[in-house]
Amino acid sequence: MTAGGTAGGATPGFARGRRLRSTPAMRRWTAQTRLSPADFVLPVFVKQDIADPVPISSMPGVVQHTLDSLRKAAAEAAEAGISGLMLFGIPAEKDAVGSQADAADGIVNVALQQLRADLGDELVLMADLCLCEYTDHGHCGVLTPAGVVDNDPTLDRYTAVAIAQAQAGAHVIAPSGMMDGQVAAIRAGLDSTAFTETPILAYAAKYASGFYGPFREAAEGAPQFGDRSTYQMDPPNADEALREVAQDLAEGADAVMVKPALPYLDIVARVADAVDVPVSAYQVSGEYAMIEAAAANGWIDRQRAILETLTGIRRAGAGSVLTYWAVEAARWLR
Repeated sequence: MTAGGTAGGATPGFARGRRLRSTPAMRRWTAQTRLSPADFVLPVFVKQDIADPVPISSMPGVVQHTLDSLRKAAAEAAEAGISGLMLFGIPAEKDAVGSQADAADGIVNVALQQLRADLGDELVLMADLCLCEYTDHGHCGVLTPAGVVDNDPTLDRYTAVAIAQAQAGAHVIAPSGMMDGQVAAIRAGLDSTAFTETPILAYAAKYASGFYGPFREAAEGAPQFGDRSTYQMDPPNADEALREVAQDLAEGADAVMVKPALPYLDIVARVADAVDVPVSAYQVSGEYAMIEAAAANGWIDRQRAILETLTGIRRAGAGSVLTYWAVEAARWLR
């Protein structure tokens, strides 16, 4: 018997899978999912009052940027052909209400002004909107005297931050705090201040994940007590993600995000099937750190693993991927 049939005659399609995988060119021809630099958004950290970039020990290759080093990194990102940046800021001073998040001289707002002046519309400048990096308690909103995040006063703060970010030059506002009604409040605030054309990318399905540890080192925003399980989503729940997405869209979100990515590919797929707006997935710090650690120990092929995970996220239905490998992966693909 040959690979293409049996003693009784040919069996059409018996070896079709292998025939269509026989060479690299054949595999490229039949690929159903393709990666391109435009699929990627680079998350970046910028810290106030540092003289040089500060390496993140748990995220090899990632730094807390100075304003100058961020401008250089942004120019390199644009040259690599990726779609955009997601900005996170670390202020020099923190307080109970995260005052620096909407201050005119707040680190992200200054960075947005500089990047918009440098690059214009060459990259999509996305501003993460949350308070955890800016509050002295590390939670994502204003607290009650009992130490619980107070939803409605937090919405007032989010609205003020969104307006400040739009005024500073953000192309996209990306609320990540998972407060009830946050998209509606931000949309109303933007519309009332002549930013009707500024879109909202909602972190609609953001899970209370164990994969955020390295990010908390990078953003210096770990909670000083308790955790975020009361406002971020519970990992066992899937149907709830669709409700959260539907609510954000009803409130005016223009695009939605699932975070993290790899442990929640089923959620990415379900959301992508359910909506007709752009869907992003965030390949978070813990996902990055695991691959970097395994590669450093010689346990996996680093480049192959990175591209495989990015392909998997896109295959699940994400139109774009936030990844710390955005620029490096883009260069591999060009």
